[in-house]
Amino acid sequence: MSTPHNEAEKGQIAKTVLMPGDPLRAKYVAENFLENPKLVNKVRNAFAYTGTYKGKEVSVMASGMGMPSIGIYSYELYHFYDVENIIRIGSAGGYDNSLHVYDTVLADSAFSNSSYALIQGGDASDVQYPSEKLNETIKESAKDLGIKLTVGRIHSADVFYYEPDQPDYTHFRDDCNCIAVEMESFALFHNARMADKNAACLLTISDTLGTHEDTTPEEREKHFNDMIKVALETALRS
Repeated sequence: MSTPHNEAEKGQIAKTVLMPGDPLRAKYVAENFLENPKLVNKVRNAFAYTGTYKGKEVSVMASGMGMPSIGIYSYELYHFYDVENIIRIGSAGGYDNSLHVYDTVLADSAFSNSSYALIQGGDASDVQYPSEKLNETIKESAKDLGIKLTVGRIHSADVFYYEPDQPDYTHFRDDCNCIAVEMESFALFHNARMADKNAACLLTISDTLGTHEDTTPEEREKHFNDMIKVALETALRS
């Protein structure tokens, strides 16, 4: 069985999927962390690979950018491929000045003014939550690896470029209690809850809005290894 967006057959995708936005990050994870990775989807270059990590089957699949894109892929994984756990492994912009590039963030909630949850499932809430059990496993994995996590609410934005007269990042930081910004997790968390499945979001800070630290596209593709290691160790325990 395949879908319009995924040519993998049922059984070719593992119960736990790591989901970066960038297809090249999915390729990097597969080639550098999985044993015997097999490319099972290349439709629209949303690369999906399945291999093993320390003997356990794990998949990694790109979600693309934004909530509509991850909304499609995560819905299909949960409903058509019997996936139980999706761990987003993405990049984020730091709102809080205590965050620096390469810091690893675990989302305990996602705020958004997106209409995704309302349109998809009639949920008018502006905050969506990850799986508590999966988050606890991530914390345990990070502790065992000696990797520091910053835990907090993130902003899932629909818009990357704002007009000058619109509120800037300090509004989302100070009024909405968000420590960082990305563009997918609100939809992922909603889809997981509606499907009675599990979702979590690990992020690496790629730039900071207050202190203006930055990384290159190559660094964002290849040098976010701490969050990848935490996600893979979590997959072993899930």
